[in-house]
Amino acid sequence: MYDLYIGIDDTDSRDGMCTTYICSVIIDELKHFGFKVTDYPRLIRLNPFARFKTRGNGALSFKLKLKSQNDMAKVKEIVLKRIEELSELEDEMTNPGIVFYCGQITEKFKSYSLEAIRDILSIEDAERFADEIGAQYFKFKKGRGIIGALAAIGCPNTDRTYELLAYRIPENYGNPRKIDYESVFEMNKSTYPDTFDNVNCDNGYIAIEPHTPCPILYGIRGESPEAVENANKMIKVYEPIEKIAIFETNQHTDMHLIRAHKISDLEQFKCYIIEGEVKNFPYTREGGHVIFILEDDSGEIPCAAYEPTKEFREIVRKLAPGDKLRVYGGIGEKGTLNIEKFEILELAKIFKSQNPLCKCGKRMKSAGSGKGYKCIKCGAKLKDGIKNTFQIKREIKKGLYEVPPSARRHLSKPLVRMN
Repeated sequence: MYDLYIGIDDTDSRDGMCTTYICSVIIDELKHFGFKVTDYPRLIRLNPFARFKTRGNGALSFKLKLKSQNDMAKVKEIVLKRIEELSELEDEMTNPGIVFYCGQITEKFKSYSLEAIRDILSIEDAERFADEIGAQYFKFKKGRGIIGALAAIGCPNTDRTYELLAYRIPENYGNPRKIDYESVFEMNKSTYPDTFDNVNCDNGYIAIEPHTPCPILYGIRGESPEAVENANKMIKVYEPIEKIAIFETNQHTDMHLIRAHKISDLEQFKCYIIEGEVKNFPYTREGGHVIFILEDDSGEIPCAAYEPTKEFREIVRKLAPGDKLRVYGGIGEKGTLNIEKFEILELAKIFKSQNPLCKCGKRMKSAGSGKGYKCIKCGAKLKDGIKNTFQIKREIKKGLYEVPPSARRHLSKPLVRMN
């Protein structure tokens, strides 16, 4: 007996299909032919800023126990046939890659996976690494999927979550999903925090429901297989379910984040944890995006709470110059740090000055440079008056703040999972 790892990626498009569905179809067929699939299949999210990603930039892998080389030939036949049949090959952005690997998951393999999650790798990088470790790979069209297929095999899931996915029958792809939303809220009430990111209670958003014409009816995320299975029993739907699958994932683990020591070290298309000081009062840009500048001794970077983060922007607007923050997020094409969450380490003191009050109770006005103050109500003058300065009470406290579930990246760890 020996282990065979199979990695699959880049089979879907923005308009349809899902690599998790193709993976589950393949696993069911392999089991039908008597092959033993060990453990849960893995859904590994890669760098959210990868240029050529389709939707969620997730790659899949699973492990088989094989007896002989004849078994290997049959497995390859099944896998490659289903990939060719089910992938969105007509889409120019879809370039599937499949990897077959027999061997140990070495530290070097794990490092490759982390690089695919935290950096941008090329097809050539993946081919060189596959050749180095003796993995066999197959490319459809450009075969860009081999990058993620390798990463899904080698990913070191020291922290892990699970996702249960319910799939629709093909006749319903593209039609409105028929989910009983009240049952989702009841499920969330009963199972949180063992499951999480089910709903956004502030606006009624149902986070388990996709908004694309893919095969997924809903997905439940949780801390264990038992948690998502228990939650699934509480969900009511009014359409047939073709199948259900549970995946072990690196979702909501912050695996994509790199701890940076200074702002000048930050690079585009990577995600970081960085500390700094707020330079200016946040302002709202066209489109509803809220921006402020984070600085340290090495430089500065604009930070953004984009419009889709909704109520989170109101928290960001309460920041002030001098606040010390720890910011979690990634840098996109425009060089702006896209905030996933932030921690206020220290609040600055804010002071406000007012002209003195007149004896009549009216706030006085300046009489001109060096001329003191004058009351426009009663005419009284105050030559030696000074402004009254007082500290303003802040409407925000030290602590962690996060975007709502509707705006959360797949890899971003919600506060409920943080100590």
